[in-house]
Amino acid sequence: MDQMNLFEEHTPLAPLASRMRPQSLDEFVGQKHLLGPGMILRRIIEQDEVSSMIFWGPPGVGKTTLARIIANRTKSEFVDFSAVTSGIKEIKEVMAKADRSRLMGIRTILFVDEIHRFNKSQQDAFLPYVEKGSIILIGATTENPSFEINSALLSRCRVFVLKQLSEEEMTQLLRHALVSPNGYLDQHVVITDDQLKVIARFSSGDARTALGTLEMVVLNGQISADGITVTDEILSQVTNRRSLLYDKTGEEHYNLISALHKSMRNSDPDAAVYYLQRMLEGGEEPLYIARRLIRFASEDVGLADPQALPLCVAAYQACHFNGMPECDVNLAQAVIYLAMAPKSNAAYAASERAKRDIKDKPLEPVPLQIRNAPTKLMEELHYGENYQYAHDTAEKLTKMVCLPDSLKGRRYYTPDGQGQEKEIKERLEEIIRWKES
Repeated sequence: MDQMNLFEEHTPLAPLASRMRPQSLDEFVGQKHLLGPGMILRRIIEQDEVSSMIFWGPPGVGKTTLARIIANRTKSEFVDFSAVTSGIKEIKEVMAKADRSRLMGIRTILFVDEIHRFNKSQQDAFLPYVEKGSIILIGATTENPSFEINSALLSRCRVFVLKQLSEEEMTQLLRHALVSPNGYLDQHVVITDDQLKVIARFSSGDARTALGTLEMVVLNGQISADGITVTDEILSQVTNRRSLLYDKTGEEHYNLISALHKSMRNSDPDAAVYYLQRMLEGGEEPLYIARRLIRFASEDVGLADPQALPLCVAAYQACHFNGMPECDVNLAQAVIYLAMAPKSNAAYAASERAKRDIKDKPLEPVPLQIRNAPTKLMEELHYGENYQYAHDTAEKLTKMVCLPDSLKGRRYYTPDGQGQEKEIKERLEEIIRWKES
């Protein structure tokens, strides 16, 4: 809970990412849809007309940097607040000071980094001060604010979505670090364009990761009278394993499982295997993925291929036996099978139709003819009366009605004729014609 010191990060001992933090909008790389000439966020910052807002985007795209640029330009008192280290007591102290400043005509801009880490009661503490204008709130978050920010607070903030930096923008950032006085201007670093592109690609749109990787390869480069040379060997060692953007409880978790599910549904085994491995490399629990495949086998394949469900159950058991990393190929086999299987959502649709009727229609008693009658009283009440035993007929069918009267003739299961469901569809149509004849 301190006012920002905009200069301490430029000391020679500070990490490269801190030394290279842009101090103005002209130095800022990326987010042209917000900060390009004439764009709305640029105008707001340049005209010092900041209102409450949320910066939402992945790590390393400039959320905190934008807050610091605002701090550098605004005539307001600017307070930096961390959701990680602050609680209700600290919030109330800042709010009380902001109230006093407002009475003296001084505006307070409060920047809250990782605002999604505040719980509901902590977020609620900001609300009255935002409403009466004691503070202008700027929050930064990597999580979807629709889920993580209280709706009342969110409705009073404008959300700006910051995008992952492109490979071209990342390469531009790295080249600037090589010639900047705050970077490696005095050290004459020899590094090729191809090597810079490797770092840019490795960083996955995260500027902090890109600059940290550049710093690591320079520190381990070959030193000579001519400067520092980055070798392919050193670059390969530093970029050996990518740190994937993946939070098992965050939005990216749901984005990737959705991508896996929809790739399989679209019969795209390549995309499905890719998203499977993205999840596994990011540390996802393989049994969670296996459970989702079991669901998919019934929801999207169903009786078009009845073997899909037991195969996915077997994949779950294989994951339980093998664990990671060996079980990745078990999951891959199941994912490819599901992607290539004929698709039918008839079982899922039947379940949903039945659930809607149960919710929306009166719950009638079970028809007497299909009730069991284990006691004499039940027999006297006509339980089981007029029951027709299908095995007593040559067709193994009867015309007995099993649904309640108000649902007589209702169709929930309508097979679409894919895969093995073609035979089921023909059989069902035959049964319906027989009963109607």
